[in-house]
Amino acid sequence: MAIKKWRREEDPFGLLKSFRDEMDRLFEDFFTPWRRRSLLPTEAVWTPELDVYEDENEVVVTADVPGLKPEEIDISISGNTLTIRGEKKREEEKKGKNYYRLERSHGSFSRSVELPVSVDTKKISATYKNGVLEVTLPKVEEAKPKKVKIEVK
Repeated sequence: MAIKKWRREEDPFGLLKSFRDEMDRLFEDFFTPWRRRSLLPTEAVWTPELDVYEDENEVVVTADVPGLKPEEIDISISGNTLTIRGEKKREEEKKGKNYYRLERSHGSFSRSVELPVSVDTKKISATYKNGVLEVTLPKVEEAKPKKVKIEVK
């Protein structure tokens, strides 16, 4: 029996690999927010990316929302859920221009994040600079870590 080398189109492992690559690409395109598109070809869907961290006194949420004015951003809290909403408006379309690419997303967005601890809703503050929103949420006293000294006898 002679050993025969498979051609690429006959190689079952090659076919499985290319199928897997296509599935990876499909899931990556679907679950990557800034690349996700709606079913309508003219309407892009976007969601700002968030960073959430905490220290011993507060929880901080940072969101990238370039192109918005502070008055176009709505921040609300319900229980332990912080919600950031807004709308990025499309710039005036240039009549008579031939567009080669339209990648900049626009439209309404809403991002909610479950906070890891209870926060003092009366002391929440937010700043907006260079397209970055930073929301500072001070922890309630009960949620702050407490140190207990151990006595050695």
